[in-house]
Amino acid sequence: MPPPDTVPARLRDQRDYLRLLAARVTGGAANQMLMVALGWQMYDLTASAWYLGLVGLAQFLPALLLTLPAGHLVDRHDRRLLLAGALGLQCLAAFCLALASAGGWVGPQVILLLSVLLGAARALQMPAHQALLPTLVPLGLLPRAVAAASSTMQAAVIGGPALGGALYALGPAVARRMDPRALAAADAAGQAGALGAHWGAAVVYALSWLLLMVAIAGVLRMRHRPAPGPRAAPGLSQLTAGLRFIWRRPVLLGAVSLDLFAVLLGGATALLPIFARDVLHTGPEGLGLLRSAPALGAVLVGLCLARFPIARRAGRRLLGAVAVFGAAMIAFALSTSFWAAFAALAVSGAADMFSVVIRQSLVQLETPDEMRGRVGAVNAVFIGASNQLGEFESGATAALLGPVGSVLLGGIGTLVVVAVWWRVFPALARRDRLQPETPAAA
Repeated sequence: MPPPDTVPARLRDQRDYLRLLAARVTGGAANQMLMVALGWQMYDLTASAWYLGLVGLAQFLPALLLTLPAGHLVDRHDRRLLLAGALGLQCLAAFCLALASAGGWVGPQVILLLSVLLGAARALQMPAHQALLPTLVPLGLLPRAVAAASSTMQAAVIGGPALGGALYALGPAVARRMDPRALAAADAAGQAGALGAHWGAAVVYALSWLLLMVAIAGVLRMRHRPAPGPRAAPGLSQLTAGLRFIWRRPVLLGAVSLDLFAVLLGGATALLPIFARDVLHTGPEGLGLLRSAPALGAVLVGLCLARFPIARRAGRRLLGAVAVFGAAMIAFALSTSFWAAFAALAVSGAADMFSVVIRQSLVQLETPDEMRGRVGAVNAVFIGASNQLGEFESGATAALLGPVGSVLLGGIGTLVVVAVWWRVFPALARRDRLQPETPAAA
């Protein structure tokens, strides 16, 4: 990182940081569009909550196996190129999904196989991004940079699902223009809806591929080249160094594990196709809006935190934000109207953004640069477990309790987790300022 006195103390003057934000927006929007199309297409094909959960599991397992080795790579090699490579793997998955959908040979197995590829890409993308970001701004700007990056990502999460859902709904019109004979034959056989849905998915996947290509170009334009870490021989000790680093610091361990269990229990992303169709009685465009709702709340909070960073009582505010998240998910589970559900999800996103900014700032401030890849990898495993494994948990419990029962139980579980963590990690509850309080050593 450049010395503080040689760098203008304004985020808008950090050009490589802005390039990273632009890549984050385009790549994030593409990824969100992929998730909308994957979820709706899988539910179109199977009408099964179990299969929706399997999509999350298929993305989590490769991330669990590959993220720690990926963190070691990030600390030894050019983080910019590794981030571009991760986006390239997502490009490949989007291209294959577009081809399979347009060709009519897409099926649950194809979606699950390519979900594995997406999981492998994320195993590399998250530690590369987390390690790269702090090298692009002065330390004093880091909390604001984290808030701006998170809110920018949430802006992509707002636009991506809404656009993806709208394009998916245009499937019959696209099929009529691209392959009118096939549509007529499918209509005669009573399968026009399925054919139109596949064409709608193909359009979403193709646009995702294009946006990912733009994101790769933005990453490769970055000029900053952080010095690689020491060339230690790979081994179990190096792979687990990030885990040991977090384990020895109760504040970090409490923060990342709080997010793991709260989102693992309280998340409902995998069940949104079921809520959209069977509970709220809307279509893919409604699903896109529901997926955008948390991001709408998150981006508003993120912009406020970028302008007015958290000054005091960071630990208590983190725990309080997670409690609000759990309460919002309970409200979502009990909602019977679309806009009430939308509002509950927006509140959950606002609370989650508050906790994300505090947690990510703590991790970045307490971690030395040569450890950021491996610590980021551990953080990525926790986040992946909370998101992808949480999707599997949601699908499995929904198969037993129904979607409403699954989300309701998860929201109550999140409140229980907050109460337990407040007692088990008193150092986290007492943490006041977002400043380094421990020596940055492995």
